[in-house]
Amino acid sequence: MALLPLYVFDAYGTLFDVHSAIARHRAEIGPQAARLSELWRSKQLEYTWVRSLADVYRDFEALTAESLDVAAALCGGIGDDLRDKLLDAYRHLDAFPDVAPALDALRAHGAKTAILSNGTPDMLAAAVSSAGLERCFDAVISVDALGIYKTAPEAYRLIEKKFGIGPEETSFQSSNRWDIAGARAFGLRGVWINRTGQPDEYTDLAPATVLKSLDGLPGMDV
Repeated sequence: MALLPLYVFDAYGTLFDVHSAIARHRAEIGPQAARLSELWRSKQLEYTWVRSLADVYRDFEALTAESLDVAAALCGGIGDDLRDKLLDAYRHLDAFPDVAPALDALRAHGAKTAILSNGTPDMLAAAVSSAGLERCFDAVISVDALGIYKTAPEAYRLIEKKFGIGPEETSFQSSNRWDIAGARAFGLRGVWINRTGQPDEYTDLAPATVLKSLDGLPGMDV
């Protein structure tokens, strides 16, 4: 895979493990922990799409709390103390172990690196800092100022506005297949980080490359 000038990463699910918040409190949650984690994530994403289409924006931190409340209700409920713990844990998610080495390798080879995320600036700053990744990015870009979420083309256009580098020279990495579809529709080189072996979809908006982890990015074989 040839090195490009710019590598942009989705944050949640790609760099940061969205299920690590629940995992930290699995014992307190009990047997519904796995279901709660899946429902929390699916509702969170559902709310971004509904609000984008309806043009009634609420920021990602608010949607993260709302989706937790609904997911918890579907799983029998949680107490206020546990709710606070889970929301705090979501601000300080674990980074996947391949993240720092991949980013360091790209930067050592002269590429620029950035995040493009639905997360609010405060959420992203907390996640990057708690994972010790501050050195790894030339920019952390949030869609929050737009008032619309990915996969809206305006969200991906933020990359070119920030760096002045065209879509054809930009590699966009995401573990979310829907996000890769949006990136490909915009013209970015989409690299699907298929961490969990999901089946392909959106076949008319195919990724340029499919990897099991960030270990397959340029520079990692050096």
